[in-house]
Amino acid sequence: MVDTDRISPPYALLLLPAPPSSAVRQLKDAYGPAVSRVFSDLAKGPASRNRIAQLDIALVVPGILSPEYRPRSRIFASLQRLLANLYTVIGAISAAQDVELDGPGGVDVRVVFVDNTAPASEAYGVPLQGPVIDLRTLAGSERGWDQVYVLDSAEGQQLASAFKAYAGPSRSYITIPSGVASAPHEPLLRADADRGANINDSVVLGGTFDHLHIGHKLLLTAMAFTLDPVDEPGNTEQRYFVVGITGDAMLVNKKYREFLESWEERWHSVASFLTAIIDFRPSKDNASAIQRIDQPGPNGKQVVVTISPNLSIRLVEISDPFGPTITEENFRALIVSAETRAGGKAVNDERAKKGWAPLEVLEVDVLQAGAVEEVADTTAQSFESKISSTDIRRRRMELSQG
Repeated sequence: MVDTDRISPPYALLLLPAPPSSAVRQLKDAYGPAVSRVFSDLAKGPASRNRIAQLDIALVVPGILSPEYRPRSRIFASLQRLLANLYTVIGAISAAQDVELDGPGGVDVRVVFVDNTAPASEAYGVPLQGPVIDLRTLAGSERGWDQVYVLDSAEGQQLASAFKAYAGPSRSYITIPSGVASAPHEPLLRADADRGANINDSVVLGGTFDHLHIGHKLLLTAMAFTLDPVDEPGNTEQRYFVVGITGDAMLVNKKYREFLESWEERWHSVASFLTAIIDFRPSKDNASAIQRIDQPGPNGKQVVVTISPNLSIRLVEISDPFGPTITEENFRALIVSAETRAGGKAVNDERAKKGWAPLEVLEVDVLQAGAVEEVADTTAQSFESKISSTDIRRRRMELSQG
């Protein structure tokens, strides 16, 4: 049991074997009891009201590191759907249990993918970059998990045994009930033959990212997945994520504006989340560097977080809907949500006017509020409040008023 009365927030890992399907109902049936149990453990006790527990969820997706799924954009559609549906289940369970996500008294959930069929990480010759890693990389990351939760099913115990072989006996393990896993009826990954063979070494995403929630995490994780990894030792080709974050001046008319996070707070949250799902190097090798840039002109204010010599995250303050996508030519891919697909077309229209190559536009599903009432004892409205920055600001206001 996690000690929820201590001052520092609890930190746990939940190991989930491969799902039978990407569908919301099957994910809820397979993982619902486990997620419910972990939420109950992490979000209770007198001290829980004053801190946010952290939970890493490692979901097994067999074969995801296989060469046949390169470039990664070829399986983007199926993987983002799996991720969106899992976050839908997480949000539904949190709403049903009245557990706050990413707020005081709640749980900060991060999902990464593990290929348990891949060779050990040292066979690659280069460090594996999340959010797609192998089991050895996960176990050897030296993260400070207080507990590792494993499922009591045969698949869960096999996964636990493999993880323990790499992590050693010093970890504390808790076996918890699994759900009912139906027989697999669809492949988890489907390669899109219409996607080209171009490697993505630079990916762009834009948004406000106020009070980071699971909708934001879905977009950011999808972006992180899209960047193709380094294949060869000694490869110094620069790869980078660019996140355009709306500047404070554009947000003056937002509701509950007094509880809106500043640009400084928002880039910190985005950088912290991305680092958590990307950088699984042992602590002795983990030394991210931060550089601030403040220059005149559009997109001149930014923060660069260097993860490794050839991988960085750029957080750019934007003052218009386009951001750096129309001031910098050498980007490869653009992440949009199903709600903002028109923005992707507008970006490429503007780039065409400059004679620049279009960006590969990759669309992320919207979390399925409509499916929530079918899989959990809660309402679509309760779920939607978990993924609404406006509702989160409203709750912060209500808390401040006692």
